[in-house]
Amino acid sequence: MENKNFDVIIIGGSYSGLSAGMSLGRSLRNVLIIDNGKPCNRQTPHSHNFITHDGKTPSEISQLAKKDVEKYNTVHFYNGTVVKTQKAAEGFKIETSSGKKFNSKKLIIASGVKDIMPDIPGFAECWGISVIHCPYCHGYEVKNEATGILSNGDMAYEFSKLILNLTKNLTLFTNGKASFTDGQIEKLNKNKIKLNEDEIEKIEHDNGFIQKIIFKNGKEIPLQALYAKIPFEQNINVSADLGCELTEQGFIKVDMMQKTNIPGVFACGDNVTMMRSVANAVAQGNFAGAIVNKELSDEEF
Repeated sequence: MENKNFDVIIIGGSYSGLSAGMSLGRSLRNVLIIDNGKPCNRQTPHSHNFITHDGKTPSEISQLAKKDVEKYNTVHFYNGTVVKTQKAAEGFKIETSSGKKFNSKKLIIASGVKDIMPDIPGFAECWGISVIHCPYCHGYEVKNEATGILSNGDMAYEFSKLILNLTKNLTLFTNGKASFTDGQIEKLNKNKIKLNEDEIEKIEHDNGFIQKIIFKNGKEIPLQALYAKIPFEQNINVSADLGCELTEQGFIKVDMMQKTNIPGVFACGDNVTMMRSVANAVAQGNFAGAIVNKELSDEEF
């Protein structure tokens, strides 16, 4: 690419980044979207709960979105991985793993998060297929099936309330000693939610579809779906490089305008919220792009 200077650089070219790019492209802004083509939902077979696209594959939705954004000739794309972000006198400097460097007045971080898989054989292979994170994205497809939740304590207790609405055949797997209060145990028992404290040996599956959970004590439990809340980390080190604040949960801290604590830096999508859905990412990106354009317009006026 000959051009190295842009009004806005968007790090991340999935749903949120593309949506922001469309807002800015329609505002005639000179935009660069940098993406490495490795979204966190790349092995998920179907995406749901996004009107007009319900049931399509995640890649199909993102490909259609990219075609839409490519119609705006002020929006450009670069296939690569950002390794360094730096504040400069006139904006920001971005460097990729290939050594390419770009400059921008504003920066939108839509790079998502990286899920950290537990050390359970079969878990990663099932992630996004039958080991799932969101009842709104995947729950309808496994309604009334033998379902588990891999979690413990308050998080598992609160999550079980949502999942019980989708299936009465529900087991909480704590993978070790449970940490519920007496009152929580009483409620779980009242709602006939089973509790299993056995340590998990592995997940037996068929091409990502769970067949059963096998425990270290030799026991086995057949299962069709397993909800799991697992830790994550940011895909780029925005806190160290730019000084962006993170929340206690590890999300990039933004205000109602998708602004971070660093002037000129905005963030949207999975990296700012626990509500990880295509529809939410698209909405946040659309709004972030509009706010960035407004800020640029104010400064230029």
